[in-house]
Amino acid sequence: MSSSVFKSVTPPNTVKKPQSSTYHNFTRIDDYAWLRADNWQEMFKDPTKLDSDIRDHLNEENAYQKALMQDTEALQKTLFAEMKSRIKEDDASIPVKDGAYAYGSLYEKGGEQPHIFRTPRDGGDKDILLNGDKEAEGKAYFRLASTDASPDHKLMLWGYDDKGSEFFTLKVRDLNTKTDLNDIIVDTDGGGAWDAQANGFFYAHLDENHRPSKLFYHKQGTEQTQDQLIYEEKDAGFFMSVSSSALNDFISIDINDHETSECWLIPADQPDAKPQLVLKRETGIQYDLASGGDVFYILTNIDGAKDFKIMTAPTNAPQRENWKDLVAEKPGTLILAHGVYKDHLVWLERNNGLPLIMIHDRKTGEQHAISFDEEAYSLGLQGSAEYDTDTIRFSYSSMTTPNQQFEYNMATRERHLLKTQEVPSGHDPKNYITKRLMVPARDGEQVPVSIVYHKDTVLDGSAPCLLYGYGSYGITIPASFNTNCLSLVNRGFIYAIAHIRGGKDKGFAWYENGKRAQKTNTFYDFIDAARYLAEQKFTSAEKIVAHGGSAGGMLMGAVANMAPDAFGAIIAEVPFVDVLNTMLDDTLPLTPPEWPEWGNPLASATDYQTIAAYSPYENVSAQVYPPILAVAGLTDPRVTYWEPAKWVARLREMKTDSNPVLLRTNMDAGHAGASGRFSRLEEVAYSYAFALKSAGKLDAEPFMAK
Repeated sequence: MSSSVFKSVTPPNTVKKPQSSTYHNFTRIDDYAWLRADNWQEMFKDPTKLDSDIRDHLNEENAYQKALMQDTEALQKTLFAEMKSRIKEDDASIPVKDGAYAYGSLYEKGGEQPHIFRTPRDGGDKDILLNGDKEAEGKAYFRLASTDASPDHKLMLWGYDDKGSEFFTLKVRDLNTKTDLNDIIVDTDGGGAWDAQANGFFYAHLDENHRPSKLFYHKQGTEQTQDQLIYEEKDAGFFMSVSSSALNDFISIDINDHETSECWLIPADQPDAKPQLVLKRETGIQYDLASGGDVFYILTNIDGAKDFKIMTAPTNAPQRENWKDLVAEKPGTLILAHGVYKDHLVWLERNNGLPLIMIHDRKTGEQHAISFDEEAYSLGLQGSAEYDTDTIRFSYSSMTTPNQQFEYNMATRERHLLKTQEVPSGHDPKNYITKRLMVPARDGEQVPVSIVYHKDTVLDGSAPCLLYGYGSYGITIPASFNTNCLSLVNRGFIYAIAHIRGGKDKGFAWYENGKRAQKTNTFYDFIDAARYLAEQKFTSAEKIVAHGGSAGGMLMGAVANMAPDAFGAIIAEVPFVDVLNTMLDDTLPLTPPEWPEWGNPLASATDYQTIAAYSPYENVSAQVYPPILAVAGLTDPRVTYWEPAKWVARLREMKTDSNPVLLRTNMDAGHAGASGRFSRLEEVAYSYAFALKSAGKLDAEPFMAK
């Protein structure tokens, strides 16, 4: 690909305002540090507070990218219409039974936001408890957080964010009158946990740096200023959340970073009780409790169980000395999550990138698996809202098979299909081919790559390819059904997901070998996957569009520096590209909790040098780069808008080619982009239009239209 597909437009000239900093005797000059708003805390809550010079610059960038993408506007509308046509507009979930009711969510035709409803337990008319579209009226951004009915089903705790900054407000709704009570709790993480009598709830409060540092108990009908402080986390490097057990017998205060956890328990019927520590945090030790009546089931990596095992402990004495092994670790098979019911223990595990659901009979100890036969697929374990049940739910999909929801009886092993994702515009799996490739990495490892393409696509190297990657925090990108990518696949694209190191696709070691000092393995795996796809004639280097977001955006920045010739274009959404400066700024929301993932350059000269060696912003050099699109959200607290803004400025300054670098900033959204289900599709359509334009496929007709 070349810049010839883009018309000549003069890009914004980013002013240089050099700022010097010295750490560990290393001095650096940052010419674009001024793009970081000094009042970012205030601005996240009120975007009108943004400095006018910064706002003007972002608006200039938006005008520039709009001019370059003007010839794709019709295509964007076409792509949007296609993607929207694959969504059942008046869709509704299968209600989940909980006590006398069953709860679910639905969308109305043309609606952007979910509506929360309930029916009588065994079916009946839908009672709308909360209308998301109504709550979003008049707001440029609106995101509904979790909703949680009280144990007596008379009230509902719900939350929302109307800035994109992820400072959520909690409200309490009377489910009889459908009106909100006077209880308004601001600056929360969006969730909460009712006490057993529904007299009040626990919630995590976010400080000015967006950290959940304090846990409060709110008594129903009182002011937030009267809320009782239950627990305060002094270490800025740890996240904190609160939840209740399926039995409503315990409130759990969960504290963790990316490698260490700690849990405190409060009896749900004694909200004033002092929290009880289960196991004091110890670096590298993780554990997660699920209540099973008189026993806790503990998912943990203690005793060197790198891929995790399940242990038990009495609920009245859950300390470490009482833990006993139940499900042994199987090296290479990572246990991801677990759930407990009256007669069964359930867990989700992954081996060589493919998931499996395991069922354990609590009385007999007998185990069996729920498995599937496709080459690459995704499983989701929903479980049940109730404890005394034999039935759970799970979802299944593959890159060619729409999402299916099943109900499964753990005792009889009967599987019942509840719902198949409807694609209103039509979808025939026989028109698509999916494969699981094992790509040889340069150090001998085998990197899984999932691909899907149309059966009419010719595999002679001429097909363009969108190659997606993430590779951080142990997060695995599933090979699941994605209706959006069909707009590319139907136009002759190969759609590929590289399951690179830094995720847990092949066990915990796959994650460890892609973090901190081993981080470059993540980048090499992605580059090797791209080169393999070209060598095997699935595509060719100049036709590969690399795509990643957030930490995957950091991946995009790194591979752009390391192997720009391996890609024809790059899309980096909310990209974490200013890694060194961000990890040096301990006032930012995620910096201290991220040190276990990346290293602490403030405390360690070695970590400083490790990060400096790959940080995309630091390593932009005088070389040829492919066309690059960066997407940002103004109020994003996770990857701040100034990271891509600075990166784009440095790329334009340093690169030796005429390929464009675009920066598109959503001035009304944060990390997740636009909030409505269709508004988000407009952003996807924009990115896909960039991919098609870069690949010279601006006028490509879909196979299905021929």
